[in-house]
Amino acid sequence: MQLTNKLISILSAVVLGLGVVATPASAATGLYMASNNAPAQAIQAVIQQANQEQAQAFSTGNPSLMQDTATSDYYQQMSQTNQDMKNNGVTGIQLVNIAWGPVRLMNDGSARAVTDETWRTTFSDGTTDESTDRNVYTLVQQNGAWKIAADAHPDSEIQIPGPNPNPSGGSSGNSINWSGYSATGGNFTAVNGTWTIPQPSASGSGADAAWVGIGGVTSRDLIQAGTEETVQNGQIGYDAWIETLPQASHNIPLAVHAGDSVSVSISQTSPGQWQVTLKNNTTGQNYQQSIAYNSSLSSAEWVEEAPSARRGIVPLDDFGTINFTGATTVKNGQQENISQAGGQPITMINTAGQPLATTSQLGADGSSFSVTRTGNQATTAPSPHVVTVPIPIGIGGGSGFPGIPVTIGRGRGGFVRVYAS
Repeated sequence: MQLTNKLISILSAVVLGLGVVATPASAATGLYMASNNAPAQAIQAVIQQANQEQAQAFSTGNPSLMQDTATSDYYQQMSQTNQDMKNNGVTGIQLVNIAWGPVRLMNDGSARAVTDETWRTTFSDGTTDESTDRNVYTLVQQNGAWKIAADAHPDSEIQIPGPNPNPSGGSSGNSINWSGYSATGGNFTAVNGTWTIPQPSASGSGADAAWVGIGGVTSRDLIQAGTEETVQNGQIGYDAWIETLPQASHNIPLAVHAGDSVSVSISQTSPGQWQVTLKNNTTGQNYQQSIAYNSSLSSAEWVEEAPSARRGIVPLDDFGTINFTGATTVKNGQQENISQAGGQPITMINTAGQPLATTSQLGADGSSFSVTRTGNQATTAPSPHVVTVPIPIGIGGGSGFPGIPVTIGRGRGGFVRVYAS
């Protein structure tokens, strides 16, 4: 149902952080229902109606049409998605076909339904795209009626190698989308960092993101927060965001711009509970959020990242140099800087093995470094037609988060921005 997944099938499991295929949560098992079962038919009817309502809401500009089939969070996501698509050159969407897969009633009272949906999307230049994508819907009961709470997409085939440093924190490494530092070999319960948002060149199209996080180097969990820049058609956009894998990232209401100093702190307040704080030191504004999340506590990262996609790397923009300071972590209960924590540098390379973004040595304080964009050409994938659309993606059982920006290409050669992979 998510619009982005109607545009190109590779958008089905967008995640930040690990860059691996996201799959629905498997912790909750349930009972499969026959397709002619009344509850199954009721669930299918809600999904069918929701798809029709999204198309109607898009064509009429009336998002309230989607309210009766969605939870509040999911409704907000879909409303924003429709508006963003209109703002970025999409003029029409149409459900061409829907094939029904299994429907399960989960042990927690929710329901899980699988569909294969084919959508046709029309762009402002008159071109169209038609693609089929698998959807795994999560529905919950509200006031006796089924409502869609999330829509996962397990078949994206996004395979993005991470930096894969030595698990013991030993040697440095290369990555196709990470540059910066990572530390492993302990229990990490907090991470902090400050950087000045760069102003990338407005020529061409591309993106970059800076963040700090816990987990994700040797595990599939990652809690992270940071900022990103997007370059397209001579325009540069800036955002701040938070993400907890496997959920999609969500932008936060903190305005950031080139030249702003931003500090990000992620700390575990109690087992499974986290406090995430982002502060714009230039404007004095800050954003804070308490998050429930189970982490392996296996690593800490300070990263400048390039977008990635199923068929290649979205061009890394020319961000110049970004400087990180105050980079610290709490490892095994002790506050440490990168040097003390055994952090190792990561160099971002293209598919030819050439460095795209090089990481400096640590400063004398052990907590500062810089990442510099080289002049080497970034890996690119075919991009005959691009628009940028924030995509909400809910994974597994639970409501999703507002979406992450994605650069969409016509057909199956499109780009998906994955900030931390």
